[in-house]
Amino acid sequence: MAHRHRAVVSVVTAACCVATLFLGVRPVPALAAVGVALGTFGCWPRSRAWSGAATGATGVLLLAATFAWPGRGTTEGSVWHMVAVGAVLLLLTAAVRWSPRRQLLAGGGLGAVAVAVWTVPLVPDASFFECLGLMSFWSAPIVGSAVVGGYPRLMEDRRRQAVLAARRAQQLELAHDLHDFVAHDVSGIVVQAQAARFVAQHDPVAAIQALERIERAGLAALASIDRTVRMLHAAERNTDGNGNSGDLTGDETAGGVARTILPGTDQLSEVMDRFSETEQIRARLDVAPGVTDALSREGAATVHRVVVEALTNVRRHAPGAAGVRVALSTDRTTVEVSVTNDGGRGRSSHLPLLPRLDRGARGGGGLLALAERVRTCGGTFACGPYQDGWRVTATLPATRPGATAS
Repeated sequence: MAHRHRAVVSVVTAACCVATLFLGVRPVPALAAVGVALGTFGCWPRSRAWSGAATGATGVLLLAATFAWPGRGTTEGSVWHMVAVGAVLLLLTAAVRWSPRRQLLAGGGLGAVAVAVWTVPLVPDASFFECLGLMSFWSAPIVGSAVVGGYPRLMEDRRRQAVLAARRAQQLELAHDLHDFVAHDVSGIVVQAQAARFVAQHDPVAAIQALERIERAGLAALASIDRTVRMLHAAERNTDGNGNSGDLTGDETAGGVARTILPGTDQLSEVMDRFSETEQIRARLDVAPGVTDALSREGAATVHRVVVEALTNVRRHAPGAAGVRVALSTDRTTVEVSVTNDGGRGRSSHLPLLPRLDRGARGGGGLLALAERVRTCGGTFACGPYQDGWRVTATLPATRPGATAS
């Protein structure tokens, strides 16, 4: 490729030199401008990066031919000037499409000025307004070059921004999944490891049971990670290299795939069992009739997230809680999920608190993300002290009119 580029530049340079010998000195700037253009396009696509500089170079050559070269202001000279103008416009189109922005502003601006003023010496007696009219007329092809080169560049920039936005959305979804599901199981592993360390010497049987619970929690964490990886693979399959979603629409897009594989209210019993087994505290799940039918797929996934996040916070920040109650109820229009801990001093009072995640000065990232998710589903979210403990409440709109009152 490099040899081909050098050959192109050599041939163009030789051709310009030969033409100068036969045509004289008058067309030298125009021939040089054409040579720059041919060399640039002959070295394509490597020359994309310096197309702006090439436009500036041809602009300088055109300005020199217009104001400082023999034959300026004559009909014979204007023919060669037209050749240089064509070379500048072609390079300007390529520069608007491909050149870096800073190089485009310098080189492209210089080339545009050269094209706009090249006819001024041809009308020496023109008034200021006539010169302004000439420059306005020759601004039309400049605008045309900018449109031809700028439109695909604008579309590519928009596509790139869309790809970045899609990647950011996938990253946030992954972060939420890791926080809501994996952190729940990992925190349980840490609690069991702490308990096993305290009882290992005095009660080996209890230590073995704790290790078994650690194993189950680890398997659950692996399942959560596998689900997240499947979500990313599904999004990658449904999104081509340009960030387009193929033939999928609506809930079948990458975001829809992510929602489809998320757990819902059917898994709440398993979550409660694992929590009770790990924490050895009373955990009760009360589900009113009609709740499952009243929730959409996305609403059920949101309820699951609320419960998992609330239980994780109980484990992390209230190890002394003696009891946790999860209640799901519904009326004709809404579904409410509440998670309440009593804040009492239970069996975990002698264990140290789990370390807080580093979330910066703002803090509470999990609850903030959860509240935003609930609001996105059209619901309301609240959390705060309740009697001697803490309560998390989320209200979501019911999606089916047949939901029964609790």
